[in-house]
Amino acid sequence: MGKSKEDIYIDPEITWEDVENLSLATCNGAKVLLDVMAGEGVKVIFGYPGGSLLTLYDALLDSPIKHILPRHEQTAVHAADAYARVSGKVGVCMATSGPGAANMVTGIANAYMDSVPLVIITGQVPTNLLGSDSFQEVDITGMTLPITKHSYLVKDAQEIPRIVKEAFHIAGTGRPGPVLIDLPKNVMAAEVIDPHPPKLSLKSYKFFSKGNSGQIEEAAKALAQSKKPVVYTGGGVITSGAGLILRKLIEKVNIPVVTTLMGIGSVPTKHPNLLGMVGMHGTITANLAVNDCDLLIAVGVRFDDRVTSGLKHKFATQAKVIHIDIDPAEIGKVVRTHIPIVGDAKLVLEELFQKVVPPKINEWWEQLREWKKQYPLCYEQDGHLNPQTILEAMGKIGGKSAIVATDVGQHQMWAAQFYPVNNGRQFITSAGLGTMGFGFPAAIGAQIAKRDSLVFLVTGDGSFQMSIQELATTVQYQLPIKIVLMNNGVLGMVRQLQKMFYNERFCEIQLHANPDFIKVAEAYGVKGIRVENPEQVDAALKEAIDYPGPVLIDCKISPDEIVLPMLPPGKAITEILGGRE
Repeated sequence: MGKSKEDIYIDPEITWEDVENLSLATCNGAKVLLDVMAGEGVKVIFGYPGGSLLTLYDALLDSPIKHILPRHEQTAVHAADAYARVSGKVGVCMATSGPGAANMVTGIANAYMDSVPLVIITGQVPTNLLGSDSFQEVDITGMTLPITKHSYLVKDAQEIPRIVKEAFHIAGTGRPGPVLIDLPKNVMAAEVIDPHPPKLSLKSYKFFSKGNSGQIEEAAKALAQSKKPVVYTGGGVITSGAGLILRKLIEKVNIPVVTTLMGIGSVPTKHPNLLGMVGMHGTITANLAVNDCDLLIAVGVRFDDRVTSGLKHKFATQAKVIHIDIDPAEIGKVVRTHIPIVGDAKLVLEELFQKVVPPKINEWWEQLREWKKQYPLCYEQDGHLNPQTILEAMGKIGGKSAIVATDVGQHQMWAAQFYPVNNGRQFITSAGLGTMGFGFPAAIGAQIAKRDSLVFLVTGDGSFQMSIQELATTVQYQLPIKIVLMNNGVLGMVRQLQKMFYNERFCEIQLHANPDFIKVAEAYGVKGIRVENPEQVDAALKEAIDYPGPVLIDCKISPDEIVLPMLPPGKAITEILGGRE
């Protein structure tokens, strides 16, 4: 820790000349915070100002870091979340104390559930007022304890360089996640004697990147001996950048792959070895394959209940399970693991690639091809505007490099099923928490991360109205996001569940007072296009893509549209509904 001013004045070994020279090198905690973040590679912060953060915002005027002002603190976190997912860097967001910090909680929980690296800065009341229930005081570190990877309440400005350095390291390494730094107002205003961060030293923080070679050798042997293997991939594959080596592996040994919702993009949608998404709204072929396989190689997944239905004793019961994950806490937590491999997915797969030999699985492929033929993803093309038609057109017209952010609901599942994704970091969605309102700010974060990329938002009229104010953000920062609104006048997924499992006793799902979304968009300065039949889809998408600014495409779809296939809650994956019928 550096010396305080008082220490300097009474230290007989320091002259007044030393004090004068030293004072030229001092700066307040807010400036040091920004300087250290800039040193960590931070280019942009998503934030919302307030009283306790004014010192930081004052310092921001002289910082090379750019600032994006969303219209709500929760959307600031979602935007930083998507920025991290698309860029592969640690996202940064900030808000003031009290209600500002409290508004961030949902966004922090969302990032925690999906293992997204964030550093969250919150303002706090001065240290002498902590615990006194002062104006705009909340215990944000206590509130977020279960949904952060780590958190700091900074009480000494001299600690800022070290804490910021540690926060970025913790957020972005091992299993990524959000780290919160709570900064009292007086700490940000205090002078820091030595603004340079010390050498990083976190003896208690450890993670394993390289997998155990003996266990990898055992996994290779199990694969060679298997008759019906399946690779099951999740978000960890994308986070680690393991997509390319995964593709090389599955092509070398010619084995089938299924993905989670978070794993979409780990293998291109059109890859011949991909059976589709597994789980509640996955393909029937993917679910049957997991149920019948004799070897399940799980990479970067946590066996979420949307895949297993929470029935660990009825999931892949015939399979030997190989689980590769950087977080040892996930291995064996839900499903019994026969060969555990703790390590970074990319490094483990690279070593596994060198050791594997192709198994003899011709009969298994014959069965899989038969299932794919018997149970394709399909929908009724009856002349009405179908959401699947829109998504397929988006895939054709948008090209291979477009980024798609989704909100949560039926449109999310249709996008997962029918939008072609070619690479990781192109499909951005709230998977673990399922946060309505995530999609629009996520599209903003994605567009900031990739300014020259085409970014689509796929949303519904329920989700869109939870963050509709972000239309202003797209205009202010000239973000050419193309908003595809699946407008059915209801809370579609809730209605589907009530229709299928509650005897069509519909309750509180009608959105009767929806506005004219085209007029709302135009009021913000956003171009609006209305689509009411399938013949209008291609022209509307081309017009939107050609337009240099943000566009809202209001697509009128039927409230009777449902997502199939669907696994009823609590049922085994073999009981999935919605085949060719």
